[in-house]
Amino acid sequence: MSHDCSKGPFWFSSTDSVEDELEMATVRHRPEALELLEAQSKFTKKELQILYRGFKNECPSGVVNEETFKEIYSQFFPQGDSTTYAHFLFNAFDTDHNGAVSFEDFIKGLSILLRGTVQEKLNWAFNLYDINKDGYITKEEMLDIMKAIYDMMGKCTYPVLKEDAPRQHVETFFQKMDKNKDGVVTIDEFIESCQKDENIMRSMQLFENVI
Repeated sequence: MSHDCSKGPFWFSSTDSVEDELEMATVRHRPEALELLEAQSKFTKKELQILYRGFKNECPSGVVNEETFKEIYSQFFPQGDSTTYAHFLFNAFDTDHNGAVSFEDFIKGLSILLRGTVQEKLNWAFNLYDINKDGYITKEEMLDIMKAIYDMMGKCTYPVLKEDAPRQHVETFFQKMDKNKDGVVTIDEFIESCQKDENIMRSMQLFENVI
């Protein structure tokens, strides 16, 4: 089944005709699912209807695979290479690890990123950094994510960066976060460090810019 998501991110599409009854018909067969999602997310039913219509419009199969996700992301960051970051981000959205992001997966992630508490956002960020999902962040995992962000932002954003800038960034962060010096960062260490350190927190805001 083809995924026609090449026209740009559907969640930024126009919502001018949202009141049109015919357009609303697309969500009528799923009222229970929408009500459940409304309870599980921080979106209103009307917002969910708009998002769902866009999602189905762009991806009629109802799921986004990793390749489609990468295509969508590359439109946001034409000045850099977003492939690796989009891969990590896809895995964070794909909570049941079945290789596809459903509308439910998408809404749960988006709800946290746009309207979640600081704690919820940090939990989500930890999951993103924890590439192999073993409950710990290693220095290598943090470096992989950081390199992916630098690649995505491109040389125009950071023209004077040296090649080892991501590694220096990670060394500083990791030393601050790894409180007991066991070589890995737990979720508690991660959240505590982010909440106590303004610089780390400011860097974490980067996620809101790249998502």
